[in-house]
Amino acid sequence: MTAVDTRSNPTRERPTWRRIGAKRKVRAYISLTKPRVMELLLVTTAPTMFLAQGGIPNLWLIAATLIGGALSAGSASAFNCYIDRDIDRVMKRTADRALVTGDVTDREALIFSYVMGVASIVWLALTVNVLAAALSLFAILFYVIVYTLWLKRRTPQNIVWGGIAGCMPVLIGWAAVTDSLGWTPLILFGIIFLWTPPHYWPLSMRYRDDYASVDVPMLAVVRGRAHVGLQVILYAWATVACSLLLIPVAHMGILYTVVAVAAGVWFIVESHRLYSRAITHAIDVKPMKVFGASITYMTLIFIAVGVDPLLPHFL
Repeated sequence: MTAVDTRSNPTRERPTWRRIGAKRKVRAYISLTKPRVMELLLVTTAPTMFLAQGGIPNLWLIAATLIGGALSAGSASAFNCYIDRDIDRVMKRTADRALVTGDVTDREALIFSYVMGVASIVWLALTVNVLAAALSLFAILFYVIVYTLWLKRRTPQNIVWGGIAGCMPVLIGWAAVTDSLGWTPLILFGIIFLWTPPHYWPLSMRYRDDYASVDVPMLAVVRGRAHVGLQVILYAWATVACSLLLIPVAHMGILYTVVAVAAGVWFIVESHRLYSRAITHAIDVKPMKVFGASITYMTLIFIAVGVDPLLPHFL
């Protein structure tokens, strides 16, 4: 992989470190944690805890797990920003990141990443259990070392295997309640694992030129739109099939069943529409429609995961 050449834009290569207001500095640190990604990860954690409990878990346990999970996800994202700062200074979609604008120095970002990571492990070990802490440590190391440092710039399958880190919150949530793992959390893991490619590949289609400019071999960069669209369809079908496995294994009720089927059909239809536009060589294949649909799909699935076990208590 060739090194990123930023000599044509020396201003973005060497941002001016300057004194900024406290509010802006805090916002810069928060941006390193990628709050939108963190939010999506936490959305999967709490419902998993409800399912593991078969009702409402201890509220302190929920809070402690979400705090630890937020610290863990924030640490991994901050490390990612630090490692990818060279390509972030080239790509248009990352032009406003804190390490590009100079609101946070490289050293500050690295220290921040380590502090959050250590804090997440210690916090979960002391307030939840050792298994949850160990899973959190694995998630950070996998995302930083395996995905960011190894896979991202070497293979178009980067997001497939790198997505394992994004699956860990469901294991952490289940372990927080039961101090163990089993088939149900592994199926939840599988849902997110299979969902990650059809979620992220449309985004990479939208920003194909950005990734190509820094030699990051996202699937949309190395293969045509039709191939990407077909892969999105295959993974969308696999995601929905995996979500249905939860019904017999976890004894899910009518609410989850209806949501999983209805939302799954919608997700698959949107994936097929993307492929149809791609093979007809439409000028605008509208990949962000599938990206948005994937987020809505995942949110609906995990709301149903959390609410379904509560229904017997109210009926």
